[in-house]
Amino acid sequence: MLFPKLTYLKKYLLLLGCIAFCFINIQCKQEKIIKLKVLQFNIWQEGTVVENGFQGIVDEIIRTDADLIAFSEVRNYNGVDFSKHILEALKAKGHMYYAQPSEDTGLLSRYPIVEQTALYPVTNDHGSITKAIINILGVEVAFYSGHLDYLNCALYLPRGYDGSTWKKLDSIITDVDVIQKNNLESMRDDAIDAFIADAEIEKQQGRLIIYGGDNNEPSHLDWIEANKNLYDHNGVVINWRNTKTLENKGFKDAYREIYPNPLTHPGFTYPANNPLVPLSKLAWSPEADDRDRIDFIFYYPDERLQLKDSKILGPIGDISRNERVLELTEDAIIEPLNIWPTDHKAVIAEFALKF
Repeated sequence: MLFPKLTYLKKYLLLLGCIAFCFINIQCKQEKIIKLKVLQFNIWQEGTVVENGFQGIVDEIIRTDADLIAFSEVRNYNGVDFSKHILEALKAKGHMYYAQPSEDTGLLSRYPIVEQTALYPVTNDHGSITKAIINILGVEVAFYSGHLDYLNCALYLPRGYDGSTWKKLDSIITDVDVIQKNNLESMRDDAIDAFIADAEIEKQQGRLIIYGGDNNEPSHLDWIEANKNLYDHNGVVINWRNTKTLENKGFKDAYREIYPNPLTHPGFTYPANNPLVPLSKLAWSPEADDRDRIDFIFYYPDERLQLKDSKILGPIGDISRNERVLELTEDAIIEPLNIWPTDHKAVIAEFALKF
């Protein structure tokens, strides 16, 4: 009877060994997940238009606890490097970030910047895209900050205004072909095409892709049949070129992924109802309702990057027909701490980053 008992014991020990091996193997392969917050922030001439606006920028970065920030309207006024200025201001409050010099667009990162380039350099104020490769605990992210051409801003045509001079037109323009033609006379499509081409190269190298920008152009997801008679769309349903192109290339609009219905969640980012700024500086088409969503965070789907949430950051209300409009929507809006430094609202996206 001795040998059967030994056989049973061996089998028992072998089973325990297999269980232990599997447990150790699972533990070794267990994914690590961290939170990654991205903030897209048009800072309106570095916050100089609003009194103490720069401090407002610093305060909002800290309170949002953002890891990656895409800035629009970096000017480096009076020879002062904005990247150095913002880093010093944050460090003085105990917050360490990385940044490098840039123009028009800028980037701020809680993680090391491997390299940074002017992917689409600003020329004659026709917009720009700045790109950085950021190392997040061993995972590399190609992070892009865009501020696209503000001229030929065709969203104004159906509202009865010229999109380059902002003078009132003799009549509204609702012909989609005319609107699209005017839109393509800007250089926004050139910038987006440059981004898409570069992002394709980065994807092939295994990098994650995130873009944040003030595109100065609406989304095709917002000008649809259901709201064609709202916000002075005046019956226009249009596939705005750049968001549609990004969608066709597989990119996801963070805010619309979380809130797909533009009726309940219009997500307006411009013009923002900044109570510290007179209406004359906020209303570019004073007889029209030009509320729109022109600030975005886009990302390319990857199993390592899971979108968890997206919100609008900025004051409650918008500007419409030369008035401050406090029309309530179901939008997820985070109100400013104190000083709001810009005429735009910002966009926040929160991701789970897997290793």
